[in-house]
Amino acid sequence: MSELTVEVGADAEPVLFNPFEPGFFDHPYEQYARIRTADPVHRSPLDLLMLFGYDDCFKLLRDPHLSVDPAVAAGINPDAGNRFAEFRAANPEFGEPTPNRGILNIDPPDHTRIRRLMSTVFTPKRVEGLRPEVQKLVDGMLDAVAADRQMDLIADLAFPLPFVVISEMLGMPAADRDLLRDWSHTVVKMLDPILSNEEIREALIADGHMVTHCREAIEWKRANPADDLLTALIHAEDEGHTLSADELLDQVVLLFIAGHETTVNLIGNATLALLRNRDQLELLRGDPSLDANAVDELLRYDSPVQFSRRIVLQEHRVGDAVIAPGSFVMTCLGSANHDPAMFGPDAESLDLRRTNPGRHLSFGSGVHHCLGASLARLEAQVALGTLVRRFPELELATDAPAWNNRIVLRGLDTLPVAF
Repeated sequence: MSELTVEVGADAEPVLFNPFEPGFFDHPYEQYARIRTADPVHRSPLDLLMLFGYDDCFKLLRDPHLSVDPAVAAGINPDAGNRFAEFRAANPEFGEPTPNRGILNIDPPDHTRIRRLMSTVFTPKRVEGLRPEVQKLVDGMLDAVAADRQMDLIADLAFPLPFVVISEMLGMPAADRDLLRDWSHTVVKMLDPILSNEEIREALIADGHMVTHCREAIEWKRANPADDLLTALIHAEDEGHTLSADELLDQVVLLFIAGHETTVNLIGNATLALLRNRDQLELLRGDPSLDANAVDELLRYDSPVQFSRRIVLQEHRVGDAVIAPGSFVMTCLGSANHDPAMFGPDAESLDLRRTNPGRHLSFGSGVHHCLGASLARLEAQVALGTLVRRFPELELATDAPAWNNRIVLRGLDTLPVAF
Protein backbone atom coordinates (compact mmCIF):
# COMPACT_ATOMS: atom_id res chain seq x y z
CA MET A 1 0.00 0.00 0.00
CA SER A 2 1.49 3.31 -1.04
CA GLU A 3 1.83 6.24 1.35
CA LEU A 4 -1.36 8.24 1.90
CA THR A 5 -1.44 11.98 1.42
CA VAL A 6 -4.22 13.74 3.30
CA GLU A 7 -4.95 17.38 2.54
CA VAL A 8 -7.09 19.36 4.96
CA GLY A 9 -7.80 22.97 4.07
CA ALA A 10 -10.19 25.66 5.18
CA ASP A 11 -12.74 24.63 2.53
CA ALA A 12 -12.48 20.89 3.22
CA GLU A 13 -15.61 18.91 4.03
CA PRO A 14 -15.95 18.07 7.75
CA VAL A 15 -14.53 14.64 8.47
CA LEU A 16 -16.58 12.07 10.32
CA PHE A 17 -16.40 8.46 11.30
CA ASN A 18 -18.73 6.70 8.88
CA PRO A 19 -18.59 2.90 8.60
CA PHE A 20 -21.31 3.14 5.93
CA GLU A 21 -18.94 4.93 3.55
CA PRO A 22 -18.48 2.83 0.40
CA GLY A 23 -15.32 0.75 0.64
CA PHE A 24 -14.88 1.30 4.39
CA PHE A 25 -14.69 -2.38 5.30
CA ASP A 26 -12.32 -3.14 2.41
CA HIS A 27 -9.88 -0.49 3.61
CA PRO A 28 -10.81 1.67 6.62
CA TYR A 29 -7.38 3.24 6.91
CA GLU A 30 -8.00 6.01 4.40
CA GLN A 31 -10.92 7.26 6.50
CA TYR A 32 -8.88 6.90 9.68
CA ALA A 33 -6.08 8.98 8.14
CA ARG A 34 -8.48 11.79 7.25
CA ILE A 35 -9.88 11.91 10.78
CA ARG A 36 -6.48 11.52 12.44
CA THR A 37 -5.18 14.49 10.44
CA ALA A 38 -8.17 16.82 10.77
CA ASP A 39 -9.91 15.82 14.01
CA PRO A 40 -7.94 13.26 16.05
CA VAL A 41 -10.19 13.73 19.11
CA HIS A 42 -13.40 13.10 17.24
CA ARG A 43 -17.04 13.33 18.32
CA SER A 44 -18.67 10.81 16.02
CA PRO A 45 -22.26 10.86 14.72
CA LEU A 46 -22.82 8.01 17.20
CA ASP A 47 -22.21 10.60 19.97
CA LEU A 48 -19.09 8.71 20.99
CA LEU A 49 -15.77 10.39 21.59
CA MET A 50 -13.20 8.58 19.45
CA LEU A 51 -9.41 8.94 19.57
CA PHE A 52 -7.39 8.43 16.38
CA GLY A 53 -3.82 9.48 17.27
CA TYR A 54 -1.27 7.07 18.73
CA ASP A 55 -0.29 9.14 21.77
CA ASP A 56 -3.90 9.84 22.79
CA CYS A 57 -4.86 6.17 22.44
CA PHE A 58 -1.77 4.94 24.29
CA LYS A 59 -2.27 7.33 27.21
CA LEU A 60 -5.96 6.57 27.56
CA LEU A 61 -5.49 2.79 27.50
CA ARG A 62 -2.88 3.01 30.24
CA ASP A 63 -4.74 5.50 32.46
CA PRO A 64 -5.48 3.71 35.78
CA HIS A 65 -8.24 6.19 36.63
CA LEU A 66 -10.54 4.91 33.86
CA SER A 67 -12.87 1.90 33.90
CA VAL A 68 -13.92 -0.93 31.58
CA ASP A 69 -17.02 -1.91 33.58
CA PRO A 70 -20.31 -0.93 31.86
CA ALA A 71 -22.10 -1.17 35.21
CA VAL A 72 -19.89 1.66 36.47
CA ALA A 73 -20.98 3.84 33.55
CA ALA A 74 -24.65 3.12 34.25
CA GLY A 75 -24.16 3.97 37.93
CA ILE A 76 -22.54 7.32 37.11
CA ASN A 77 -24.72 8.28 34.16
CA PRO A 78 -28.02 6.36 33.88
CA ASP A 79 -28.78 8.28 30.68
CA ALA A 80 -25.83 6.58 28.98
CA GLY A 81 -28.15 3.65 28.33
CA ASN A 82 -27.43 0.03 27.55
CA ARG A 83 -28.87 -1.16 24.26
CA PHE A 84 -28.89 -4.78 25.37
CA ALA A 85 -30.66 -3.98 28.65
CA GLU A 86 -33.13 -1.82 26.73
CA PHE A 87 -33.73 -4.63 24.25
CA ARG A 88 -34.30 -7.13 27.08
CA ALA A 89 -36.75 -4.75 28.73
CA ALA A 90 -38.73 -4.59 25.48
CA ASN A 91 -38.38 -8.35 24.93
CA PRO A 92 -38.92 -10.00 28.34
CA GLU A 93 -38.54 -13.51 26.91
CA PHE A 94 -34.77 -12.92 27.11
CA GLY A 95 -34.94 -12.42 30.89
CA GLU A 96 -33.05 -10.05 33.13
CA PRO A 97 -29.46 -9.14 32.18
CA THR A 98 -26.68 -10.51 34.37
CA PRO A 99 -23.40 -8.66 34.90
CA ASN A 100 -20.53 -10.02 32.80
CA ARG A 101 -17.52 -10.51 35.09
CA GLY A 102 -15.06 -11.54 32.40
CA ILE A 103 -11.72 -9.81 32.90
CA LEU A 104 -12.36 -7.54 29.89
CA ASN A 105 -15.29 -6.00 31.79
CA ILE A 106 -14.00 -5.61 35.34
CA ASP A 107 -11.63 -3.23 37.10
CA PRO A 108 -9.04 -3.75 39.84
CA PRO A 109 -8.97 -5.17 42.45
CA ASP A 110 -11.21 -7.96 41.07
CA HIS A 111 -9.45 -7.75 37.71
CA THR A 112 -6.05 -8.07 39.40
CA ARG A 113 -7.15 -11.10 41.42
CA ILE A 114 -8.72 -12.99 38.53
CA ARG A 115 -6.02 -12.14 35.99
CA ARG A 116 -3.34 -13.38 38.40
CA LEU A 117 -5.19 -16.68 38.69
CA MET A 118 -5.25 -17.07 34.91
CA SER A 119 -1.94 -15.57 33.83
CA THR A 120 0.33 -18.44 34.91
CA VAL A 121 -1.03 -20.49 32.00
CA PHE A 122 -0.15 -17.82 29.43
CA THR A 123 3.46 -17.04 30.30
CA PRO A 124 5.73 -16.78 27.24
CA LYS A 125 7.70 -19.82 28.42
CA ARG A 126 4.63 -22.05 28.78
CA VAL A 127 3.21 -20.85 25.48
CA GLU A 128 6.50 -21.48 23.68
CA GLY A 129 6.28 -25.06 24.90
CA LEU A 130 3.19 -25.44 22.68
CA ARG A 131 5.17 -24.74 19.49
CA PRO A 132 5.73 -28.41 18.49
CA GLU A 133 2.02 -29.18 18.90
CA VAL A 134 0.99 -26.07 16.94
CA GLN A 135 3.44 -27.01 14.17
CA LYS A 136 1.96 -30.51 14.05
CA LEU A 137 -1.56 -29.09 13.76
CA VAL A 138 -0.58 -26.68 10.97
CA ASP A 139 1.21 -29.41 9.04
CA GLY A 140 -1.84 -31.66 9.31
CA MET A 141 -4.22 -28.95 8.12
CA LEU A 142 -2.04 -28.16 5.12
CA ASP A 143 -1.64 -31.87 4.36
CA ALA A 144 -5.42 -32.12 4.14
CA VAL A 145 -5.64 -29.55 1.32
CA ALA A 146 -2.33 -30.09 -0.49
CA ALA A 147 -3.75 -32.43 -3.15
CA ASP A 148 -6.58 -29.98 -3.95
CA ARG A 149 -4.10 -27.17 -4.65
CA GLN A 150 -6.63 -24.73 -3.25
CA MET A 151 -8.25 -23.91 0.08
CA ASP A 152 -10.40 -21.43 1.94
CA LEU A 153 -7.71 -20.10 4.22
CA ILE A 154 -10.26 -19.16 6.91
CA ALA A 155 -12.21 -22.44 7.06
CA ASP A 156 -9.20 -24.71 6.46
CA LEU A 157 -6.51 -23.05 8.61
CA ALA A 158 -7.20 -19.69 10.27
CA PHE A 159 -10.27 -20.89 12.19
CA PRO A 160 -9.52 -24.52 13.08
CA LEU A 161 -5.97 -23.88 14.31
CA PRO A 162 -6.68 -21.50 17.23
CA PHE A 163 -10.00 -23.24 17.91
CA VAL A 164 -8.31 -26.60 18.41
CA VAL A 165 -5.48 -25.06 20.45
CA ILE A 166 -7.73 -23.23 22.94
CA SER A 167 -10.11 -26.20 23.13
CA GLU A 168 -7.23 -28.52 24.00
CA MET A 169 -5.71 -26.03 26.47
CA LEU A 170 -9.04 -25.72 28.25
CA GLY A 171 -9.72 -29.43 27.99
CA MET A 172 -13.17 -28.79 26.51
CA PRO A 173 -15.24 -31.87 25.65
CA ALA A 174 -15.81 -32.66 21.99
CA ALA A 175 -18.55 -30.59 20.36
CA ASP A 176 -19.85 -29.40 16.99
CA ARG A 177 -17.05 -27.12 15.79
CA ASP A 178 -19.09 -25.37 13.10
CA LEU A 179 -21.98 -24.67 15.48
CA LEU A 180 -19.61 -23.20 18.08
CA ARG A 181 -17.96 -21.07 15.40
CA ASP A 182 -21.34 -19.66 14.36
CA TRP A 183 -22.28 -18.86 17.97
CA SER A 184 -18.92 -17.25 18.69
CA HIS A 185 -18.96 -15.23 15.47
CA THR A 186 -22.42 -13.92 16.32
CA VAL A 187 -21.69 -13.18 19.98
CA VAL A 188 -18.68 -10.96 19.26
CA LYS A 189 -20.79 -8.63 17.18
CA MET A 190 -22.07 -7.35 20.55
CA LEU A 191 -18.84 -5.33 20.60
CA ASP A 192 -19.91 -3.19 17.63
CA PRO A 193 -21.42 0.24 18.37
CA ILE A 194 -24.04 -0.14 15.60
CA LEU A 195 -26.48 -3.06 15.76
CA SER A 196 -30.00 -3.58 14.51
CA ASN A 197 -32.61 -5.09 16.82
CA GLU A 198 -32.44 -8.30 14.79
CA GLU A 199 -28.66 -8.47 15.26
CA ILE A 200 -29.10 -7.91 19.01
CA ARG A 201 -31.68 -10.71 19.09
CA GLU A 202 -29.33 -13.09 17.23
CA ALA A 203 -26.39 -12.15 19.47
CA LEU A 204 -28.35 -12.75 22.69
CA ILE A 205 -29.60 -16.12 21.42
CA ALA A 206 -26.06 -17.15 20.45
CA ASP A 207 -24.74 -15.92 23.79
CA GLY A 208 -27.31 -18.07 25.58
CA HIS A 209 -26.18 -21.11 23.62
CA MET A 210 -22.51 -20.39 24.35
CA VAL A 211 -23.14 -19.87 28.08
CA THR A 212 -25.11 -23.13 28.28
CA HIS A 213 -22.34 -25.00 26.44
CA CYS A 214 -19.62 -23.65 28.73
CA ARG A 215 -21.68 -24.26 31.88
CA GLU A 216 -22.17 -27.89 30.84
CA ALA A 217 -18.45 -28.18 30.04
CA ILE A 218 -17.56 -26.94 33.54
CA GLU A 219 -19.86 -29.49 35.15
CA TRP A 220 -18.41 -32.23 32.93
CA LYS A 221 -14.90 -31.16 33.90
CA ARG A 222 -15.73 -31.23 37.61
CA ALA A 223 -16.54 -34.92 37.13
CA ASN A 224 -13.60 -35.51 34.78
CA PRO A 225 -10.64 -33.42 36.04
CA ALA A 226 -7.43 -33.45 34.04
CA ASP A 227 -4.18 -31.57 33.53
CA ASP A 228 -5.75 -28.66 31.67
CA LEU A 229 -6.71 -25.00 32.02
CA LEU A 230 -10.37 -25.61 32.82
CA THR A 231 -9.52 -27.92 35.70
CA ALA A 232 -6.94 -25.41 36.93
CA LEU A 233 -9.52 -22.60 36.88
CA ILE A 234 -12.05 -24.73 38.77
CA HIS A 235 -9.48 -25.33 41.52
CA ALA A 236 -7.69 -21.97 41.25
CA GLU A 237 -6.93 -20.19 44.51
CA ASP A 238 -4.86 -17.09 45.28
CA GLU A 239 -4.28 -15.93 48.84
CA GLY A 240 -7.41 -17.75 49.97
CA HIS A 241 -9.55 -16.41 47.12
CA THR A 242 -11.21 -18.60 44.49
CA LEU A 243 -13.40 -17.87 41.50
CA SER A 244 -17.10 -17.76 42.20
CA ALA A 245 -19.34 -19.90 39.99
CA ASP A 246 -20.35 -16.85 37.94
CA GLU A 247 -16.77 -15.59 37.66
CA LEU A 248 -15.59 -19.02 36.52
CA LEU A 249 -18.31 -19.26 33.88
CA ASP A 250 -17.59 -15.77 32.52
CA GLN A 251 -13.83 -16.43 32.28
CA VAL A 252 -14.38 -19.72 30.44
CA VAL A 253 -16.77 -18.12 27.93
CA LEU A 254 -14.30 -15.27 27.39
CA LEU A 255 -11.27 -17.56 27.01
CA PHE A 256 -13.09 -19.86 24.65
CA ILE A 257 -14.28 -17.03 22.38
CA ALA A 258 -11.29 -14.69 22.63
CA GLY A 259 -8.91 -17.66 22.43
CA HIS A 260 -9.70 -18.16 18.77
CA GLU A 261 -11.85 -15.33 17.38
CA THR A 262 -9.15 -12.65 17.11
CA THR A 263 -6.44 -15.10 16.01
CA VAL A 264 -8.65 -16.18 13.10
CA ASN A 265 -8.66 -12.54 11.99
CA LEU A 266 -4.93 -12.17 12.55
CA ILE A 267 -4.01 -15.14 10.33
CA GLY A 268 -6.56 -14.21 7.65
CA ASN A 269 -5.73 -10.49 7.53
CA ALA A 270 -2.00 -11.23 7.56
CA THR A 271 -2.21 -13.73 4.70
CA LEU A 272 -4.17 -11.28 2.57
CA ALA A 273 -1.68 -8.50 3.34
CA LEU A 274 1.23 -10.70 2.30
CA LEU A 275 -0.47 -11.78 -0.94
CA ARG A 276 -1.11 -8.12 -1.78
CA ASN A 277 2.50 -7.20 -0.97
CA ARG A 278 4.37 -9.92 -2.84
CA ASP A 279 7.81 -8.52 -2.12
CA GLN A 280 7.17 -8.88 1.62
CA LEU A 281 5.81 -12.41 1.19
CA GLU A 282 9.00 -13.41 -0.65
CA LEU A 283 11.07 -11.74 2.06
CA LEU A 284 9.33 -13.79 4.76
CA ARG A 285 9.60 -17.00 2.77
CA GLY A 286 13.35 -16.61 2.42
CA ASP A 287 14.16 -15.51 5.96
CA PRO A 288 12.62 -17.47 8.88
CA SER A 289 14.44 -15.19 11.31
CA LEU A 290 11.84 -12.55 10.41
CA ASP A 291 8.88 -14.62 11.65
CA ALA A 292 8.46 -12.86 15.01
CA ASN A 293 8.99 -9.32 13.71
CA ALA A 294 6.76 -10.06 10.72
CA VAL A 295 3.81 -11.03 12.93
CA ASP A 296 4.08 -7.79 14.91
CA GLU A 297 4.26 -5.79 11.68
CA LEU A 298 1.22 -7.63 10.30
CA LEU A 299 -0.63 -6.99 13.56
CA ARG A 300 0.18 -3.32 13.16
CA TYR A 301 -0.66 -3.17 9.47
CA ASP A 302 -4.16 -4.66 9.63
CA SER A 303 -5.16 -5.21 13.25
CA PRO A 304 -7.74 -7.88 14.07
CA VAL A 305 -9.04 -5.53 16.80
CA GLN A 306 -9.75 -2.04 15.52
CA PHE A 307 -11.25 -0.37 18.60
CA SER A 308 -11.05 -0.60 22.39
CA ARG A 309 -13.13 1.35 24.89
CA ARG A 310 -12.71 2.96 28.28
CA ILE A 311 -15.23 4.63 30.62
CA VAL A 312 -14.50 7.99 32.23
CA LEU A 313 -15.07 8.06 36.01
CA GLN A 314 -14.41 11.75 36.61
CA GLU A 315 -14.40 14.73 34.27
CA HIS A 316 -11.55 14.01 31.87
CA ARG A 317 -9.78 16.10 29.25
CA VAL A 318 -8.19 14.93 26.01
CA GLY A 319 -6.84 17.83 24.01
CA ASP A 320 -9.59 20.44 23.95
CA ALA A 321 -12.34 17.90 24.62
CA VAL A 322 -13.86 17.68 28.09
CA ILE A 323 -15.42 14.27 28.72
CA ALA A 324 -18.26 13.88 31.23
CA PRO A 325 -18.18 11.15 33.91
CA GLY A 326 -19.86 7.95 32.77
CA SER A 327 -18.97 8.55 29.11
CA PHE A 328 -17.51 5.87 26.84
CA VAL A 329 -14.37 6.75 24.86
CA MET A 330 -13.31 4.62 21.89
CA THR A 331 -9.63 4.32 20.99
CA CYS A 332 -9.13 3.53 17.30
CA LEU A 333 -6.28 1.02 17.46
CA GLY A 334 -6.27 0.64 13.69
CA SER A 335 -5.62 4.35 13.26
CA ALA A 336 -3.04 4.54 16.05
CA ASN A 337 -1.15 1.70 14.38
CA HIS A 338 -0.89 3.77 11.20
CA ASP A 339 0.09 7.06 12.85
CA PRO A 340 3.21 8.49 11.16
CA ALA A 341 4.07 10.24 14.43
CA MET A 342 4.94 6.79 15.84
CA PHE A 343 5.71 4.64 12.79
CA GLY A 344 7.19 7.17 10.37
CA PRO A 345 6.15 8.50 6.96
CA ASP A 346 5.81 4.96 5.56
CA ALA A 347 3.29 3.92 8.25
CA GLU A 348 0.77 2.97 5.53
CA SER A 349 3.24 0.49 4.01
CA LEU A 350 3.90 -3.11 5.02
CA ASP A 351 7.55 -3.51 6.02
CA LEU A 352 8.46 -6.79 7.71
CA ARG A 353 11.84 -5.30 8.64
CA ARG A 354 10.31 -2.31 10.43
CA THR A 355 12.32 -1.58 13.57
CA ASN A 356 9.45 -0.78 15.95
CA PRO A 357 6.37 -2.82 14.98
CA GLY A 358 6.06 -4.11 18.53
CA ARG A 359 4.84 -0.65 19.56
CA HIS A 360 1.48 -1.44 17.94
CA LEU A 361 -1.64 -1.31 20.10
CA SER A 362 -3.38 -4.33 18.58
CA PHE A 363 -3.28 -6.13 21.94
CA GLY A 364 -4.31 -3.01 23.84
CA SER A 365 -2.10 -1.61 26.59
CA GLY A 366 -1.99 -1.20 30.35
CA VAL A 367 -3.52 -3.67 32.80
CA HIS A 368 -5.93 -4.93 30.14
CA HIS A 369 -3.20 -5.86 27.65
CA CYS A 370 -4.33 -9.07 25.94
CA LEU A 371 -3.73 -12.08 28.18
CA GLY A 372 -3.30 -14.37 25.17
CA ALA A 373 -0.89 -12.18 23.19
CA SER A 374 1.97 -14.70 23.38
CA LEU A 375 -0.29 -17.51 22.18
CA ALA A 376 -1.67 -15.47 19.26
CA ARG A 377 1.85 -14.53 18.17
CA LEU A 378 3.01 -18.15 18.31
CA GLU A 379 0.07 -19.47 16.29
CA ALA A 380 0.50 -16.78 13.65
CA GLN A 381 4.27 -17.30 13.39
CA VAL A 382 3.88 -21.02 12.81
CA ALA A 383 0.85 -20.75 10.50
CA LEU A 384 2.19 -17.98 8.27
CA GLY A 385 5.79 -19.17 8.08
CA THR A 386 4.75 -22.73 7.25
CA LEU A 387 2.13 -21.63 4.72
CA VAL A 388 4.34 -19.38 2.61
CA ARG A 389 7.28 -21.81 2.63
CA ARG A 390 5.30 -24.94 1.89
CA PHE A 391 3.32 -23.40 -0.97
CA PRO A 392 5.71 -21.08 -2.84
CA GLU A 393 3.11 -20.39 -5.55
CA LEU A 394 0.42 -19.33 -3.08
CA GLU A 395 -1.89 -16.73 -4.64
CA LEU A 396 -5.30 -15.19 -4.20
CA ALA A 397 -8.15 -17.03 -5.91
CA THR A 398 -10.52 -14.04 -5.74
CA ASP A 399 -10.47 -10.34 -6.56
CA ALA A 400 -12.90 -9.53 -3.74
CA PRO A 401 -12.18 -11.22 -0.40
CA ALA A 402 -15.27 -11.43 1.83
CA TRP A 403 -14.82 -9.13 4.84
CA ASN A 404 -16.98 -9.71 7.91
CA ASN A 405 -18.09 -6.04 7.91
CA ARG A 406 -17.43 -5.68 11.63
CA ILE A 407 -16.35 -2.38 13.12
CA VAL A 408 -14.44 -3.69 16.16
CA LEU A 409 -13.18 -7.16 15.17
CA ARG A 410 -11.94 -6.78 11.60
CA GLY A 411 -11.51 -10.00 9.66
CA LEU A 412 -12.45 -12.10 6.66
CA ASP A 413 -15.32 -14.56 6.44
CA THR A 414 -13.65 -16.39 3.54
CA LEU A 415 -10.31 -16.14 1.74
CA PRO A 416 -9.96 -18.51 -1.26
CA VAL A 417 -6.33 -19.17 -2.21
CA ALA A 418 -4.64 -21.43 -4.72
CA PHE A 419 -1.14 -22.92 -4.86
